[in-house]
Amino acid sequence: MKTMIVYQSMHGCTEKCAAKLQAVLPGGADVVNLKETKKADPQQYDAVIIGGSIHAGRIQGGIKRFCAAHRETLLEKKLGLFLCCMEEEQAQKQFDENFPEPLRKHAKAQGIFGGEFDFERMNFIARTIVKKVSGMTESVSKISEEAIRKFVEDLK
Repeated sequence: MKTMIVYQSMHGCTEKCAAKLQAVLPGGADVVNLKETKKADPQQYDAVIIGGSIHAGRIQGGIKRFCAAHRETLLEKKLGLFLCCMEEEQAQKQFDENFPEPLRKHAKAQGIFGGEFDFERMNFIARTIVKKVSGMTESVSKISEEAIRKFVEDLK
């Protein structure tokens, strides 16, 4: 099965999760960062995995545009959707609000992989805002390896 992982990452968490998925998927996958390319074409793939992260309640615009531009093609593919976010109690609501309903209903796998605050990768303004809002003073990672494994099982 030829698989494509499409993602967009602001501070690296979604990028890490995409790499973890690529490593455990049978047969691997082509990984496309929408921050680096706008020409991601899912047509030639059997399965497509789409992932993004939440910042101020919203997923990256590149992910929204990709989903809108390729909606009909995605509804013909084996589809997986994942989200990285630190707000565990709000995660499902954010997932539902940020991925279109037809894609959510069609997706064979849905995952909320947790998130991380990597202060080393944030600029001063982002670091200040995250520290103030979250109360965190050090980088922290809450990526769930178990959620990633379950996602891969569900996608099979």
